[in-house]
Amino acid sequence: MSAEGAARGSAGAAAGGDLGGAETGRPAAVLCGLGSWLPPVEVPNEQLCDRLGVTAAWIEQRIGVRSRRRAASGTATVAMAVEAGARALKSQGHARVDAVLLATVTSDHLGLAGAPEVAAELGLTGAAAFDVSAACAGFLHGLSAAAGYLAAGTFERVLVIGADTMSALLDPDDPGTAPIFGDGAGAAVLRAGDAAEPGALGPFVLGSDGGRRHLIQADGGGALDRYRCTGGAPLPYLRMDGREVFKQALGRMSTAVQESAARAGWPLAEVDRFALHQADARISGALARSLALPEHKWLSNIEQVGNTCGASVPLLLDHANAAGALRPGHRTVLAAFGAGLAWAGTSTVWPRLASGA
Repeated sequence: MSAEGAARGSAGAAAGGDLGGAETGRPAAVLCGLGSWLPPVEVPNEQLCDRLGVTAAWIEQRIGVRSRRRAASGTATVAMAVEAGARALKSQGHARVDAVLLATVTSDHLGLAGAPEVAAELGLTGAAAFDVSAACAGFLHGLSAAAGYLAAGTFERVLVIGADTMSALLDPDDPGTAPIFGDGAGAAVLRAGDAAEPGALGPFVLGSDGGRRHLIQADGGGALDRYRCTGGAPLPYLRMDGREVFKQALGRMSTAVQESAARAGWPLAEVDRFALHQADARISGALARSLALPEHKWLSNIEQVGNTCGASVPLLLDHANAAGALRPGHRTVLAAFGAGLAWAGTSTVWPRLASGA
């Protein structure tokens, strides 16, 4: 931690946190619980090399991934979301929330939201529950929706989960996608509170560009398939234009990072940690260089888990919190970019959170 960060952490412990220009008394969503879960099946690069015709070193150098997790047969998005959600509820200290939001693009059943099933499995039958679909930016969009409900007084506590079984969308013979993605889930509990508290989420930056949806998409499996009468239905595999996605991710997340910090009243140089969607290690590195910021401020776990889509940001936060890379008082900016295209960003002064493990 920088000297400035340490000083802010001490001040936060004594005075309730440093939220820059936050207005005391303004209603806000406050982070009060955190948890995550990864499937036990680990797939190192070496297991993919022969089929893809590449080396383990090539995968690591190009993407920054050494291994990823895969959901076992019979286990998918809802099961992972339940595990992560249970840990987040344990972290907050009790098992009740008023609503469950599930950010995912890999629903267990076509046409059915997974959030109600997750809520039931967690003993929350009767709670409001619905899915959020914004791909890799879904968790942050879910946080934004939850923050709105909390500010309006609709709910007192909301569980937001990001979970994706990306292996269900991958062509095992495609070197452009198969090595990148992993399966997993992460979750956070938000409660109604004050904008001056540690853990209060700052203003959100949200955006989309559907005109570039073709850059990341799976053609098969959707409602349009029933109208495809010639040539057979397309396979429901994810396809991605890596070069253009890199450019879009770099530009959109740069904007989200800068605007999130500015809306919080923080100069970029005074932000202690950046928690960005783990899309590709090269993107984070290029973003750090383009903003002239030290790379040690950029949290990372892509090496061990790959790109976990909607689970990426909450997994990163939980891992960093458990490892001590995120400490109370750290000024933290969150940002994500993904298919749609969709992007999002926000900020918080990191609170003291119990482990949900």
